[in-house]
Amino acid sequence: MIDYQTMRRDCLRIRNRIVDAIHRARSGHSGGSLSCVEVLWTLYSAVLRHRPREPRWADRDRFILSKGHAAPALYAVLAEKGFFDPAELATLRQAGSRLQGHPDMTKVPGVEMSTGSLGMGISAGVGMALGTRLAGRDSRVYVLVGDGELDEGQNWEALMSAAKFALDNLTVVVDRNGVQLDGTVDEVMPLGDLAGRLARFGLAVHECDGHDCRSIHEALLRAAGERGRPQAVVARTVKGKGVSFMEGQSAWHGKPISDEDYRIAKRELAGAEGGAK
Repeated sequence: MIDYQTMRRDCLRIRNRIVDAIHRARSGHSGGSLSCVEVLWTLYSAVLRHRPREPRWADRDRFILSKGHAAPALYAVLAEKGFFDPAELATLRQAGSRLQGHPDMTKVPGVEMSTGSLGMGISAGVGMALGTRLAGRDSRVYVLVGDGELDEGQNWEALMSAAKFALDNLTVVVDRNGVQLDGTVDEVMPLGDLAGRLARFGLAVHECDGHDCRSIHEALLRAAGERGRPQAVVARTVKGKGVSFMEGQSAWHGKPISDEDYRIAKRELAGAEGGAK
């Protein structure tokens, strides 16, 4: 039985860890990390087959964080799930730390692909989905992309390949927060009817509230039930979710968190935590 109320409290704790780590590092991507917390937590808590003590377990499901700049969120979730000690989050972006600004599959347990250069995650997901099929395994592959990342043409080539090979073990989740580095998605490169566009590329498309774990979970379950074609889940989110002055602001794509901003953010998160109890 999934306890969505507990998951909501867990997500607040993860947001605190993200803000703590980025403030301590004086570097990092707050906005895109905070927008995908519920998506990541729902995947790792209710969907993905994984073994933190055996991260290379052959029958695991695979997750690729294509929007690799959101590494603080992935690290916080992996730490919560026991892939490594949460105390290590304090080393984010420090010299000698394995928790680099973008995830490194050769260093961090639980990371399936080194990402950072945008637009490559779906291509890797196609390869993994084909590979597991050829190996006769029933593992699923999930790829999280940002909507701004969809400016990259490689995504659409990969989606055509996924449809061609009928990869029904592949789900692409779009963090639809509407904001990217230089402004809103509509200002930079409008996506229009994203769900319709993905459907025209041959995917079964589902939509959800990207900050509601129940809504996310139900959409992911519906996607997993599709047969004969890959799936997309469009998660409607808010960039910088949970910290009022970051929400919906492109300036907070990768802006360092000052001491004063940190105090305000922590106060707001503490208030949200009190309301979630």
